[in-house]
Amino acid sequence: MASVGSRQIVGEGTSYRDWASWNGFDTMLRLDVANLIEPGSRAIIVAPHPDDEVLGCGGLMQALAALKRQTLLVAVTDGGGSHPGSKQWPQEKLLENRPTETLDALSRLDIDLPAVHRLGIPDGGVAQGESELIKKLLALIEPGDTVFATWEFDGHPDHEATGRAARRACELTGTRCVQVPVWTWHWARPGDPRVPWQHARRLDLDDKALERKRHAMTAFESQIHPDPSTGAEPILSPDALERLFRPWEIYFV
Repeated sequence: MASVGSRQIVGEGTSYRDWASWNGFDTMLRLDVANLIEPGSRAIIVAPHPDDEVLGCGGLMQALAALKRQTLLVAVTDGGGSHPGSKQWPQEKLLENRPTETLDALSRLDIDLPAVHRLGIPDGGVAQGESELIKKLLALIEPGDTVFATWEFDGHPDHEATGRAARRACELTGTRCVQVPVWTWHWARPGDPRVPWQHARRLDLDDKALERKRHAMTAFESQIHPDPSTGAEPILSPDALERLFRPWEIYFV
């Protein structure tokens, strides 16, 4: 998997146990979704790839649905680049299957399906299409919206470009941008000075919400199983999933 600078997404990464034993989560301020997204306002969740919306915001989407807040999911890419050289998952099959996996996953969250807007930017090419992404986001963002996007230093080039584009679009429209760490939990360490912990907010998930998030992730079959045609391990290893199946989600506000 592509990485950026010192933010390397290689090997098994920082273990769930290491993160679970860190007391920094205990002192984080809580994310107040009801006040962040006021009645009549809209949340826009910008996902670089199909699965990022559930990995980063599966609990948030459940909270938004419970509050009856309007939600728009923006799919930046359709995820066609996840399995280079694969006979099991050639690009044309991924382009067909991965958006469908997202819809299946959203249904497993047991919420009313949000509107989904697909941008069709090439997987692996978000940085090259960053100006285009900004323009497309500007056409979607309305006054009062709050935009959630992957953190602009998350370690994956597409995630970082998505975060930068979302932040810039929000600056130009005067709207709020909240960023979401996804691959950060792989390369960072507890208390890592590269991570803006002072801006971190914690959204607690009850047992039912966490179980629905786990169930939703089983829809992404292309990402959670090995590829027999290449011998490649799953894109989302059990370790990667375990790190994101904690009873909370973290947002940089």
